[in-house]
Amino acid sequence: MPAYTTNMRLKFPIVALVLEIITIILFAVFVEYDDGKHHGHNEHDKHFNETHHEKASMDLYPMFQDVHVMIFIGFGFLMTFLKRYGFSSVGFNLLLAAFGLQWGLFMQGIWHMDNGKIKVNIFKMINADFSTATVLISFGAVLGKTSPVQLLIMTVLEITIFSINEHIVAELLRVSYDVGASIIIHAFGAYFGLAVARVLYRPGLRNGHENDGSVYHSDLFAMIGTVFLWMFWPSFNSAIADPGFTQLTAVINTYFSLAACVLSAYGISSLVEHKGKLDMVHIQNATLAGGVAVGTCADMNIGAFGAMLIGLVAGIISSQGFKHLSPILASHLGIQDTCGVHNLYGMPGILGGLAGIVAVALGKKRGVWAIFLNTKCDAAMQAAALASSLGFALVGGAVTGLIMKLPIWGQPPDKNCFNDSIYWEVPGEENESLAHSDHSKNKAEA
Repeated sequence: MPAYTTNMRLKFPIVALVLEIITIILFAVFVEYDDGKHHGHNEHDKHFNETHHEKASMDLYPMFQDVHVMIFIGFGFLMTFLKRYGFSSVGFNLLLAAFGLQWGLFMQGIWHMDNGKIKVNIFKMINADFSTATVLISFGAVLGKTSPVQLLIMTVLEITIFSINEHIVAELLRVSYDVGASIIIHAFGAYFGLAVARVLYRPGLRNGHENDGSVYHSDLFAMIGTVFLWMFWPSFNSAIADPGFTQLTAVINTYFSLAACVLSAYGISSLVEHKGKLDMVHIQNATLAGGVAVGTCADMNIGAFGAMLIGLVAGIISSQGFKHLSPILASHLGIQDTCGVHNLYGMPGILGGLAGIVAVALGKKRGVWAIFLNTKCDAAMQAAALASSLGFALVGGAVTGLIMKLPIWGQPPDKNCFNDSIYWEVPGEENESLAHSDHSKNKAEA
């Protein structure tokens, strides 16, 4: 029996159900509704809970839904560009997000328990979605080359490591300037995924794979994800900002950064491509880099022109990354980054971190918002936060990759990569076409 069949029929149901049962037990013991009455063990915990309960009412629900749309529709459809992997792109995105938000809420909540309980509210649900975003970013780096069991294992480990880094950045380094999470989510998720991809390097795919590409309609589907992400990114960057002017500032800065990014991405794409034509890969991805890059200083007083400048630079480096850097990473460093997460999230995330350092150093003031504590943060701590996130991502990703590489998880063989038919019932003629393709390839190899 092929490894992937055994994986799906035996290992996947066991792993999925066991993980969910364990999570339910943990929730039964530690999680309860937030009733607004907080009894922290110390003044710090009490202040934390009371402060965030004020921002956790149903007034935040529209923002929560916007972020939810990004997680389940935006990320999912953005990865449907592969011509024979659409079911897996959207389907596994739903699987990882549904489990990740549960695990994320628990792992983030254990740092701020109230009387031994994690109080659930809208604010914490938004943060749980944020933690899930790190996994979905990393998923893009290994898209098409991993089994669903491997991906569930990655979700458990990555969110656990993410929550540790987030706690260090917020509590030990006292960093509160990363409202849109360029550092702790986007850069972390990208470099975690790249480290995993490096460890899971496949020499057999060095020269590519016949299914590692797009067709007209798959690129069109991917653009659905792009448009949803582009539209809702202002909510992502402002969801947990202080209500009022500070939150409005985050929306405005993200709005203009995204707009400027589109122009630079289109311009660079036309400049570097043959005969000045546009490359859909650039348009699907680089147009979003402005939302990533402006995240750290989204709620700061950088001015609309400052946000636009960040978006302009983000679009340029992202487009150039897809054109020139991705082939280098694959051929010289052995990093087979399927979705180009380094270009969309990695480099723009670092750009966002650097922009935050500069903004703090220049004394750009904003409201009293703080993601965890209302404390002053200087440029040195911003730099330390960026270093911490990159360090945890690279080391954690490498260790996670080694665990995922164990043969017990049923990693698909090279010839079955980027193909829905090994994990899904593919209906009608599509299934026959895939089977015929596999048969023809096996016959040719024989």
